[in-house]
Amino acid sequence: MRRLDLFQILADPTRRAVFERLARDGERTVNELTSTSGVTQSAVSQHLTVLRTAGLVKDRRAGRNVYYQARPQALRPLFDWMALYAARWQQSFDRLEKLLKEMDT
Repeated sequence: MRRLDLFQILADPTRRAVFERLARDGERTVNELTSTSGVTQSAVSQHLTVLRTAGLVKDRRAGRNVYYQARPQALRPLFDWMALYAARWQQSFDRLEKLLKEMDT
């Protein structure tokens, strides 16, 4: 999954909320997710389909229920990308700090 795809998928606030709830609260059914989401069961199911296709959630069938679980490791491309920029910003801050100290002396 490309970074851009992950950003686009998580840009939707409802979809992001579903993912965050699964990551925070653990495995849930569509009915459990619907009860607190403020959207229809059909909408939650559609968001889960997108998240599952992206590898951000996985499902497990148990009888008539389907349980969904977040797969936070699928966010690794975003973390790697942000770490690259964090290192660059840290270098800039280090240079700025050095310059400010030189100006004080």
